[in-house]
Amino acid sequence: MATRTMVLWCPDWPVRAVTWLEGLPLRAPVALMRAGRVLACSSSARVEGVRRDQRLRDAQSRCPDLVVRDYDPTLDARAFEPVLEAVEDLAPGVQSLRPGTCAVRAQGVSRFHGGEVNAAAVLAERLVSLGVEDCRFGVADGPFAAEQAARRALPQDSLVVPVGGSAEFLADLPVAVLDHPDLVSLLHRLGLRTLGALAGLPARDVLTRFGDDGAWAHRLAGGRDERAVSARKPPPDLVRRVVLEPPLDRAEQVAFSVRQTAEQLVGALADRNLVCTAVRIEVVTDDGRETERTWLHPRWFDTADLVDRVRWQLQVRAGYDGVDGAVSSPVSEVRLVPDEVDTLAHHADGLWGGPPDARVTRALSKVQGMVGHEGVASVVLTGGRSPAERQTLVPWGDDTRSAVVPERSAEMPWPGSLPPPAPATVLTERRPAVVLTAAGHPVTVTGRGALSGDPARFCARGGRDLQPVQAWAGPWPVDERWWDPDHARRYARLQVVGVDGSAWLLIVEEGQWFLEAVYD
Repeated sequence: MATRTMVLWCPDWPVRAVTWLEGLPLRAPVALMRAGRVLACSSSARVEGVRRDQRLRDAQSRCPDLVVRDYDPTLDARAFEPVLEAVEDLAPGVQSLRPGTCAVRAQGVSRFHGGEVNAAAVLAERLVSLGVEDCRFGVADGPFAAEQAARRALPQDSLVVPVGGSAEFLADLPVAVLDHPDLVSLLHRLGLRTLGALAGLPARDVLTRFGDDGAWAHRLAGGRDERAVSARKPPPDLVRRVVLEPPLDRAEQVAFSVRQTAEQLVGALADRNLVCTAVRIEVVTDDGRETERTWLHPRWFDTADLVDRVRWQLQVRAGYDGVDGAVSSPVSEVRLVPDEVDTLAHHADGLWGGPPDARVTRALSKVQGMVGHEGVASVVLTGGRSPAERQTLVPWGDDTRSAVVPERSAEMPWPGSLPPPAPATVLTERRPAVVLTAAGHPVTVTGRGALSGDPARFCARGGRDLQPVQAWAGPWPVDERWWDPDHARRYARLQVVGVDGSAWLLIVEEGQWFLEAVYD
């Protein structure tokens, strides 16, 4: 039996979250970008012609005043937390489907407030008082039909589907609402464009033709959504705070004062068989300024790790001047907020000790505690045209996803970049090389990106110990920053395999060959 469900939907929530947290005008045209395309935009931007999946240049050409921000899923979820708390106060047992959408069981809240319409009105009034002006509610049998009803309700209003009427309500909706692109594309090619057409097919034939995904979509289309609302479990009150009276102006003094509180936090987690894998440290200075940073750990935080992170944050974020560990403003309060916790069993050592990677993690964390946060780094693959540019050093334990700026994303197109496979060894400093034709003339690259002759002999180590070329590929010309005379570069790459089986990546620039990388 489908559970009677009420779904709250806040349209354009990612845009609303940015507007809310950054204090932008409510009517400002805002667009959020991901991978160079519009992910979400405000209603005022849509009036000017901005649409989802548009390129940034196209969107700005239609709306010159467009406020552009990068999409931040963490900010998105953090802004939705007050909404969840407000709904939970009036309707216990809220389930967050995604930032901007949540569900509750309709039976209890509707009985208390005298009906489903009245319950939705009470929740809408509460959310409007928080500043959420556009909130819409849908009530139906099952979360899927209830969400579709919410998406078709008016602002601050509700759309109630009668009990047993979900199949009729869903029949005229397009199959695109299933949010399964591959399945939707296949259904369109077969001429099935509405949920009613899909629901009219025999269940056995759908399972045979489309598999489990098709069978699940067939049940949703027929209003047979048997999923129950799973109430979220708020994390236990594990936030720890240290009030420093009088405020301290030395990083080491603050770190020493936080140690006992860090031990209490680790102990409280252990009592619940939990460990902390991400912690948010909030620092309040004497002049009222507040800074925060989320720290990740490759394994899990112990007391020493938490104390080290507090010290590093004071050095990096609170104005460390490098003189006797002084900070720019005395610290009056430090808060330790566990952001991500995990079961201790997933991180505990086995009967014969921990795996090698756990020992490596401990060793690197100890070294990091001695040399500082930036002293130990790991390599993250980013975007770039050369193998060296694709390497970015990130401090050990930091979130590698947030450490890569969007302009350096590996998912973006990089014209002129080296095709796969990638070389195994990338030189920090390129070395001179020699490439000759069969007649002994140096090989060059013309202005049209063609070789002056076929490579016959080469030396990748800069000497005259030439060896015959067994195979070669390229060249791949690159014309970088042609619009900037001070940083413009023109060069080309060539892959060469010697008769001994060795493979090399060579680069020619201004008529001179260099060794850039080596293949295994």
